[in-house]
Amino acid sequence: MKIDGSFHKIPGPKKRSVMTGHHPQHISWGNRLLMTMMLNLVIPVVQIIGGILAGSMALISDALHNLSDFTSLLISYVALRMGERQPTVSQTFGYKRIEVLAALVNVSLLYGVAIFIAIEGWQRLLAPQVIKGQLVVWIALAGLAGNAFSAVLLHAGAKTNINIRSSFLHMLTDALTSLGVVVLGIIWLYRPWYRLDTLVSWGIVALIFYGGWGILKETYQILMNATPPGISVKEIKRAVEAIEGIREIHHIHVWTLSPDRAALAAHIIVDDQMLSQVDLLVSRVRELLWSRFGIDHPTLQFETRSEDNTFLLCCPKEHNHHH
Repeated sequence: MKIDGSFHKIPGPKKRSVMTGHHPQHISWGNRLLMTMMLNLVIPVVQIIGGILAGSMALISDALHNLSDFTSLLISYVALRMGERQPTVSQTFGYKRIEVLAALVNVSLLYGVAIFIAIEGWQRLLAPQVIKGQLVVWIALAGLAGNAFSAVLLHAGAKTNINIRSSFLHMLTDALTSLGVVVLGIIWLYRPWYRLDTLVSWGIVALIFYGGWGILKETYQILMNATPPGISVKEIKRAVEAIEGIREIHHIHVWTLSPDRAALAAHIIVDDQMLSQVDLLVSRVRELLWSRFGIDHPTLQFETRSEDNTFLLCCPKEHNHHH
């Protein structure tokens, strides 16, 4: 006897975040992204003009950084809206994972800008140019205000959504780099230490690479269908097999469907019994997976007897014909 325990949402305690959690105000982030997009279209234009007039590579780099954010935020906004679409017969899991792809594109774009800044900074180090400190200060202050406001808008969303988190990272690093450029401008008002322009630019590059690395690792975990952080397959096995009436669980797969949803597929061995009794076990297993592990998309295959060999995760190559 085999029964497919198809999934449904179990009422229960608030879902523990699989990777980034779920936020009830998810839809409002679209409007906040639009606001930050507008800011990051205006700020770079002002900074580029000011950077050219002042002769500061750090200010121009900050502007290019902001300009890349406009493109990144546009990607994030489109991905967020597409992620809200319902599943279809051709996209049965829906479009939530496009947010993960958008986060990957965002970080890649940010890294590209960082490499450009590093190369240009080297040229300025070899041939320093006179920089107008006062103009740099005022332009950088405007950038700092805009970026700080954008970061505040996205801060709460950064805790609940990887896509918005990548956008928040852009805003935060922009605010920090603008602050650094403000300090530079003040120094240049009193000292002709123009090589600091390159050093600060390289500091921006280091921040970009450090900040983006965490998001790259996270997107890699999702795209590789890795077990979500904080979930132990062995713990799942022990917990499920502790349920009265369940003899064994094997061939367990756990993966992240999207930043706020986790899925599981597994075979469960029970004694031969009435279908109605198995239905009760199905409900108990689902509720356990939901309340204890935050898994809201379980697919369970119930069996009355084990194969000759059972394995926790999957089967070796010689048994693959069973699946």
